[in-house]
This record gives sequence, structure tokens and C-alpha cells, in this order.
Amino acid sequence: MAINTDKNGYTILFSVLMVIVVGSILAFLASGLSDRIKENERFEKQQNILYAMGVHENTPDSGVNFIPTDVVEEKFEENITEQYVLIDGEIKKDDNAFSLDVKKEIAAFKKGEEAKLPIFVGKKDGENVYVLPMYGKGLWDAIWGFISVDKNMVVQGVYFDHKGETAGLGANIKLRFFMDDFIGESLLDGGSYAGITVSKTNNDPVNEDKQDNEVDAIAGSTITGNGVTAMIKETLKAYKPYLETIRTN
Repeated sequence: MAINTDKNGYTILFSVLMVIVVGSILAFLASGLSDRIKENERFEKQQNILYAMGVHENTPDSGVNFIPTDVVEEKFEENITEQYVLIDGEIKKDDNAFSLDVKKEIAAFKKGEEAKLPIFVGKKDGENVYVLPMYGKGLWDAIWGFISVDKNMVVQGVYFDHKGETAGLGANIKLRFFMDDFIGESLLDGGSYAGITVSKTNNDPVNEDKQDNEVDAIAGSTITGNGVTAMIKETLKAYKPYLETIRTN
């Protein structure tokens, strides 16, 4: 007996079966690739932390070039010498700080709940560099990254990323021309934590003034820039108890 494929019932049954089959295949693939996905996420996080402290493969005229994944674990262990967590103002050594969910911990801090805020200490040119994770909100969705400072609260590097900022506008926070402007900027103003403002009125296009606590905004990306500004200030607020222990001025 031939099947009447013109009937609505056949179409519905076929659709349901296809959903079940395709869903099963995707679930199987996701389960089989879960270890690889986690490994890639670990590599990416290591790359981002290293990039923020100035360990990368950039050349003067290149874009963002991370440490390759086949050597990033080795480079991470070589350059990150200590890991800590900040809990209710107390600093504790914790070799598992890397595995903490930064989004979750920073959200808990903002709510006034107990949070474990990770800290990574590395070496650059023989001096300690302190890398702090950041998490905030851009125009459309989350933005995040890392910022590294020396004992004088001078920025050694940053890395920014986003979930859904506008291509060619806010999405450019993860491009080198924007991130490089933060290098050398001070987080202090007269001894107080001022952070760094992404400013439309900075009037310093080549970023020569490193004491103004400002970098040039990206044209057409005011809200994303404001999000970066707020994210840095919130990070300083969260980590102030730790920063006070390493400051020299």
C-alpha cells in the first residue's frame, strides 16, 4: 500500500521524526565532544590571560595574535607563578582559581553575597604583574576580559571580548587598536582609584597622555564604551582590598 505523502498527517509525522533523529545526533555529538570543548575553553582562557599581561605573538603591524593552543598550557605555567582568591577582603592562595566561573563570582559580589574573586600573578621583565578578570554589560549583552597592572597601578595590558556587540562598532573593543590604548594608563588619580574612562572627548587620538585616566572612544559605540568604563571601575571596587596590598604609591 502506497503512502499518501500529500496528507498533513504525513508531513507532521515526518517532521517529528526528523526532529528526533537530528536531536539525537546532535546530543550524541555534543556528548562525544564535551571534553574537547572544555579543553578549547581552557586554552582560550589561558590565551586571554596571557594576552592581557603582554604575552602574545603580536608584531608591530599585526592584529591580535595569541599564543598558539599547542603551547599555551606550557606558556601559562611558565608565566603565571601564583593564583589567589579574594573572599570578603581576605586573600587566599588557591591553585584552582583558574577554574572559577568569573561571571558567577562577580555577580555574587555585586549582590553582596560571598564571592571568590580570582587573581593571577605573573612575571614580566622580572617584575610581578597582577591579572584581574572583569565582567560587565555592553549595548546588547555581556562584555568581559582581563586587565593586568604592576605594583604602581599602571596597566600592562588588557583583553576584552563580548557576546553580541555590533559588528564594526562595539565589537571592536576586542581589536588591537583599542586594547593597545590602555597600555601605560594609570588606574590612579591623585592616589585614588579612578579607573580608565572610554571618552568621546578625550582629544588624545594617539594616546600620548598616560595620566589622564582616559582612552579614545570608538566612534558610534558610546554605550559599549560606557560599559567598558563601568566594568573597569567595578573591577577596581571588587579588588581594592587586594590592590592595596601591592600598591607602592
